Amino acid sequence: MSLEVNAGTFSYDKDHPVLMDITFSAQPGEVVAILGPNGAGKTTLLKCILGFLPWESGYTSLEGKKIREWKRTDLWKYISYVPQAREPAFSYRTEDMILLGRSPYLGNFSVPGKKDMEIVEQVMETAGISHLAGKNCSEISGGELQLVLIARALAAQPKLMILDEPESGLDFRNQLVVLELLKKLSHDDGLSIIINTHYPDHALRIADHSLLLYKNSIHLFGRTEHILTPEHMKAAFHVDIAVYHEVIEGREYPTVIPLRLSESSRQDAK
Repeated sequence: MSLEVNAGTFSYDKDHPVLMDITFSAQPGEVVAILGPNGAGKTTLLKCILGFLPWESGYTSLEGKKIREWKRTDLWKYISYVPQAREPAFSYRTEDMILLGRSPYLGNFSVPGKKDMEIVEQVMETAGISHLAGKNCSEISGGELQLVLIARALAAQPKLMILDEPESGLDFRNQLVVLELLKKLSHDDGLSIIINTHYPDHALRIADHSLLLYKNSIHLFGRTEHILTPEHMKAAFHVDIAVYHEVIEGREYPTVIPLRLSESSRQDAK
């Protein structure tokens, strides 16, 4: 399912726009990564895309139809949102948490049926968390909870998933688990996936396209390898950066190394 943001502009203070004329798209079967320094508007962008915050100008469209023209009950059958993992306010079993993803298909007083429970089991297997069945979400690790939230999103059987820093705060293993799952869902299963990330090497590893946000409302969008260059990242993060590509067992692994604060960054700090 294709999503497009066309000339989207948003500000909390009209004299200081956070996002200006943002234009990019996500196509079926590809991952789009959103990167940028703190304060560049990454999470705000996700909220605008989903309609949680209204664009001041511009629009988001899904399959060529503006988001605001979709019925919300229909929209959430096609789009799933995965927030950053936090311990839930209420105590849920993992299955019950994942079952919440079936909400777009259930009425206010409907009881989940056999099909809903089968989908829960299926997405737990897809996410590799079948062993967490019966456990309380407050008793599992942060990495496990992140996978439960991804499984909850998959329970809606969406065509597009939007994730806010899905690998942040996780150890190496769970970061890899999340990245490999997202890559499989997009490249093998045909989902469109948009992720916010603080890790350029993660974007280089799995993202087909990347959107790089600068604090001055400038942005760049294109093939990941063309956008996440040392020059572009230095301009965005004010850090001198080197990018290396290691080939191990015939597979290339990109590594982004921050070398030092750039001269402009040191001058700004004075």
